[in-house]
Amino acid sequence: MTKLSILVGTTLGSYGGWALPAYFGAGFGWCFVVSSIGSIVGVWAGWKLARKLE
Repeated sequence: MTKLSILVGTTLGSYGGWALPAYFGAGFGWCFVVSSIGSIVGVWAGWKLARKLE
């Protein structure tokens, strides 16, 4: 369950991190940086969710 939660969190975090600056017209570099930060936040959120569900 932990790995699945982290996978889903990473996917959603990175997609949201890419879509948000792209919506405001940012370039590739900013989208990449914010997507990386979103991935890290997604890993953390997925891990916390899995710990709560166990």
